[in-house]
Amino acid sequence: MKQALQALMKRPTTMVGIITAIMFQVIFSVIWMTGYNGITDRTDQLSIAIVNEDQQLGQQVAGKLEKELPFQMSQIDNLEDAKRQLDERDLQMIIYIPADFTSKASAADSQAAVKYFINGSNPALIKSIMSGVATTVTSQVNQNAVAAGVESALGAANMPSEQAAAAAQGLSSRVTSDIQTVNAVKGMNNQMAPMMLVLASFVGAMIMGMNIEQSAMAIRAHVGRWNRFGARSVINVLAAIIVSLVGSSLIVAFGGQTEQGFLQLWLFQFLFVVTFMFVSQMFLYLFGLTGMLFNIILLSAQLVTSGAIVPRELLSGFFVGLGNVLPATYAVEGAMNTLFGGPGVGSEVGALLLITTVAIIISALAVALKRQPVLQPSGVVAKQS
Repeated sequence: MKQALQALMKRPTTMVGIITAIMFQVIFSVIWMTGYNGITDRTDQLSIAIVNEDQQLGQQVAGKLEKELPFQMSQIDNLEDAKRQLDERDLQMIIYIPADFTSKASAADSQAAVKYFINGSNPALIKSIMSGVATTVTSQVNQNAVAAGVESALGAANMPSEQAAAAAQGLSSRVTSDIQTVNAVKGMNNQMAPMMLVLASFVGAMIMGMNIEQSAMAIRAHVGRWNRFGARSVINVLAAIIVSLVGSSLIVAFGGQTEQGFLQLWLFQFLFVVTFMFVSQMFLYLFGLTGMLFNIILLSAQLVTSGAIVPRELLSGFFVGLGNVLPATYAVEGAMNTLFGGPGVGSEVGALLLITTVAIIISALAVALKRQPVLQPSGVVAKQS
C-alpha cells in the first residue's frame, strides 16, 4: 500500500489531477460568487412595456405605472410591435390595457381585465418575477387607479362624496388579471433543456479535445503539424455531426419540445458543438494540456453569462460584456428559440460562425509559430520550426 501510494504520487498526472480538482473549486467559487452577486438588486434592469388603448381611466393607470414600477418602463402604441419585441426578448413583459377598460371597470355587471404577456422562452426566473409583478400591478390598479377614477366620475355626476367613495370601493375589486404566456415551456424538464444541451456539449468537447491533444502528441514525431491540424479539424466536424444527432434525438425521444422542428434543432446543435470543439481546442493549441485550465474557466464563465440559469439582464456590466464574446450565450438563445419558439436563429448562427472562424485562425497561427520535435530520417530527433 505504501509503495503504491509513493509510486502514484511520483507520477506527474497524479498531481495534475489533484491540482485540477482544486482549481475547479477555486474557479467556480470566484466566478459564480462574483457573477451572481447583486442579482436581486438589478431587477430594475428588466424591461416592461405598457400598451394602452383606453384614453380615459387607462391613460391615468398607464402613466402611474410608468412612473412607479421599478423597472425599465416604456409605452408602446402598437400591441403587435410590442409582441415582436417580447418575442425577441427585448422586453420581459407587456402590460396591455384594452380600449374598453374604463367602460368595463365602471359597469356593475362586468369585469375589466389588465392583460399581461410574458415570453416563456426565457430563464424560469423571468416568468417568476413577471408573474409577481402582474399580481402587484393588478392589486395596485384595483386599490388606487380604478377607485380614484370611478370616484371622480361619480363625483362629477353630483353624487354625494360618501356614496361616491363607497361605490368606487366596490367597483375597484372588479379588475382582474389575464396573464398570457407566449412560447410557453411545457414542464421543468424542457425548461432545463437549453442549459443541459450547452453544458453537455461543452464538457464533452473539452474532454474530447484533451484526449485528441494527447493522441496528437503521441504521433507528432512522424506526422506533420499541418496534417495533424487538418485531421483534427475533420474529426471535430465528423464528431459534431454524431454528437449533435445523439443529443437532439434524445431530446425528442424523451418528449422534449421542438417548436421549430427536429432538423433545425439538430443543425443548430451541430453548429454550436463544432464551435465548442474549435474554441476549447484553441487553448490546447496555444498552451498544450495546460490549456485545460482555460477551458475550466471558460466552462464556469459560460454557465454564468449565457442566460441559461439567470437572465443576462440581471448580471453586472462586466459579465454581460463577457457573455457577448462567449459562444454559449448564442447557443442558449438559439436553443430557446429552436425548442420553445422565437424569432429564428439567424443572428445566433452568424455569431457562432464568427467565433468558430476566429478560433480556427488563432489555432492555425499557434500551429505555424510553435516549434516542435520531428523525427529525422536518421532517427535523430531534432528541432524544426
